[in-house]
Amino acid sequence: MSLHTVLKSSRPSFLILSPICVFLGLSTSLATQSQVNLFILSLIMIGAITAHISVNMLNEYFDFKSGLDFKTEKTAFSGGSGALPDNPEMANIILIIGTMLLIVTTIIGAHLILERGIQILPIGIMGVLLIVTYTQWLNRFPFLCLIAPGLGFGVLMVVGTHMILTEVNSHLPWLVSLVPFFLINNLLLLNQYPDVKADASVGRNTFPIAFGLNKSNFVYTVFLIAAYLLIVIFIAKGYLANLSIIAVSPIILSLFALRGAYKHASEIGCFPQYLGANVAATILTPLLLGISIINS
Repeated sequence: MSLHTVLKSSRPSFLILSPICVFLGLSTSLATQSQVNLFILSLIMIGAITAHISVNMLNEYFDFKSGLDFKTEKTAFSGGSGALPDNPEMANIILIIGTMLLIVTTIIGAHLILERGIQILPIGIMGVLLIVTYTQWLNRFPFLCLIAPGLGFGVLMVVGTHMILTEVNSHLPWLVSLVPFFLINNLLLLNQYPDVKADASVGRNTFPIAFGLNKSNFVYTVFLIAAYLLIVIFIAKGYLANLSIIAVSPIILSLFALRGAYKHASEIGCFPQYLGANVAATILTPLLLGISIINS
């Protein structure tokens, strides 16, 4: 077994997103003065990371089997990892590992439900469904494909973490989860631009394929404005402290990425600085938001 292929198929450079979303959920739970059970928190973190690796590996496997992996131009942020085209004999192993990690995630989720209550079951079920259906089904429906990443990472991980740690369903985690929801949707949206032709050739129907890049740029702009404007509104309403304004600073990176989207369209993959800025904004914004909530 090639450990390099396994590691590459897990897309390690993107895995920081799961701990960041868990951290944001932790921050809202600390804001309620709740006592944090470190063992429970560690289970949440492990479950989030195994879920993320699982969806990455299953995506890699199905993209390889559909032939998509042989049609995309690989960049640091789009086109897949290229691990399986280089090592096709590893395909079934990647499928097995991805499936096993999904089972591990489900077992952790079941344990947390037994420990913390049935109220988190809907979040767990929705998370598993997103992992199982993302590559083979959701990518054929442009609006579902558009919001699935933000729903899975931004909403389910943030709200789920808060509910598990506090055993209470409150409004704050739902509100702040909207920020990563919009930014993570934008992260995947922009990464789809270089792959439009390749994705369409294997039956995918992502938002850029269905509606074109001009409308996709408009959606990116709306989501960008929504993410950062919500922070300002929540501060004005008193849901967040004034310190949370620091979470607006990565808007510079998002605007830079938007400039690249308008300027280069489907060729944006040739200019990784724009895709990199998009990734950085997606990570830094919830990180700064979580830090500000803890320190308020």
